[in-house]
Amino acid sequence: MRDRAGPATPTVPWSIMSAPRLLVVEGNVAEARARQISFGGEAASEGYARLLREILPMGVVDICYPADPGANLPDAGGLEGYDGIAITGSSLNIYNGGPEIQNQIDLIRAAFTTGTPIFGSCWGLQLLTTAAGGSVRKNPRGRELGFGRRIRVTEDGRDHGMFAGKPPVFEAMTVHLDEVETLPEGATLLATNDHSQVQAVEFKAGQSNAWGVQYHPEYPFREMAAIFRRLRPSLVAEGFFPDEEQEEAFIGDLEMLEREPGHAGLRWKHGINGALITKELRTAEIRNWVAHQVLPERSRRGRA
Repeated sequence: MRDRAGPATPTVPWSIMSAPRLLVVEGNVAEARARQISFGGEAASEGYARLLREILPMGVVDICYPADPGANLPDAGGLEGYDGIAITGSSLNIYNGGPEIQNQIDLIRAAFTTGTPIFGSCWGLQLLTTAAGGSVRKNPRGRELGFGRRIRVTEDGRDHGMFAGKPPVFEAMTVHLDEVETLPEGATLLATNDHSQVQAVEFKAGQSNAWGVQYHPEYPFREMAAIFRRLRPSLVAEGFFPDEEQEEAFIGDLEMLEREPGHAGLRWKHGINGALITKELRTAEIRNWVAHQVLPERSRRGRA
């Protein structure tokens, strides 16, 4: 694990708390992290940790790497010491099994015994689901990529803390081949779309409450651009683009949106609005998790 903290724009009043501790669980193996970096991106855990530091600027954010052989992982006692646990995306497929996946399942099952709130993005949702007794499959509709379209908050999600401030229908950064097939017992579906029925969910597992989304509220446009570069040329073969020239043009649009998110022409061209363009709205699910799960549990434990 690594312990890192740094200053960022405060978004949580510090009069109510001091030095919260968060853990980011990296879902990728070392080779996949290095490959993403080679295409101009970053390790998923690094981007997640940076966002959490922006939300909790006085906090301490640790990163652990359960997919790495010989990784130094916290036990249940160590996990209980955190105020929240966030799980990144991953290029792994959970149904393939293997130690790099089983180690993550075991870690999350240990986390369930602690009462520590957990949030998972994409692979994180799939890992939480599997660890809690649900199932994941390859999506029969194929890959969902770029902007997840018309994600709709369900009736149960309308008044749920996860979507406070979020519009009832929105787009989100997304890239996944797999989806949740069967939810854990007692889970509540909070958002859906036409590509994957399960886009957001909440459930209780052991002593912990878990929130998960199939998309990536933590991603900036530049990270999605790096993912598109990494996936070339398969996206042409899968039919997302007629040729590599148009694929490169789309990557250029993502990079322009990173520099100029208010670009009216690109917003119109790609059919995206403030829920994706505005950082506070794009990352609302994670901010709401901190506000509605992490901080209340921290207070209940007498740490605030």
